[in-house]
Amino acid sequence: MSSHLISELRTRFAETGITPDLVHDFQTEVMEFYKTNGRHDLEWRLWFDPYRIVVSEVMLQQTQVPRVAMTFPTFIEKFPDFAALSVAPQAKLLSAWQGLGYNRRVLNLKKFAVKIIEEFDGVLPNDPRVLATFPGIGPATSCSIAAFVFNRPVVFIETNIRRVFIHHFFSDTTVVDDRDIIPLVDACFLPNRSREWYWALMDLGAALKTFVPNPNRRSRHYVKQSMFEGSDRQIRGVLLRLMLSGITADSTLLSNIVGFEPDRVTGILAEMCREGFFVQEESGEYRIVQ
Repeated sequence: MSSHLISELRTRFAETGITPDLVHDFQTEVMEFYKTNGRHDLEWRLWFDPYRIVVSEVMLQQTQVPRVAMTFPTFIEKFPDFAALSVAPQAKLLSAWQGLGYNRRVLNLKKFAVKIIEEFDGVLPNDPRVLATFPGIGPATSCSIAAFVFNRPVVFIETNIRRVFIHHFFSDTTVVDDRDIIPLVDACFLPNRSREWYWALMDLGAALKTFVPNPNRRSRHYVKQSMFEGSDRQIRGVLLRLMLSGITADSTLLSNIVGFEPDRVTGILAEMCREGFFVQEESGEYRIVQ
């Protein structure tokens, strides 16, 4: 180990207040858990194909692993690479995405594929700063893609990683800010094993939910998900399924079908038109964008 790296490590340990022994014990605990209990059979972990990893990371942004695991194989079979995704009919994409929710993600995923083909000759860039400029890709997802595709030594937080660090290092802290966690993620990073390290952290974080009160409730960034029943999300999902089934109708008829107030449904329809899901014909009827 170079003297420069030793100096850098000492600085990080001093800043975070943890010792090399503590870091080693933590790394060992995480990797032992992963060795025994890690989700090694997840399809997108079986190879390092950039396209499949991008698709899986976008699917996993707001959807639990079991639901993604059910949809992922069929989606990949229908759209096997960036080129196929970039020219896929939108209605077909939305149909393949059903069950995952937050359907804007698949529209952004297509835009991602178009950008890869048109601006990068079909080759995924390995710089997370570049990836973060793609549609629907924020800082955490850009880093996770860089880690899982290219094994890049990036430092980032997502919900499961946050849960692990709060549980292990902030047991007596009422409110934890991500700014306090980032230096620990950096200090505890397992060199040259970015891919495995983050898989292990995410698997441990997912498991923690089953045997301790959710540590993320103590995060300053924690937002409790609102009720789905009666929400705009529910109405959006119902409207999309209706349109995908081939229905074209005006807002009055659609309001009657979904069973919510006409003004509310009309507002949601207008929003979904702006987002590119639907178009409104001159007759006033709405239809899915093909």
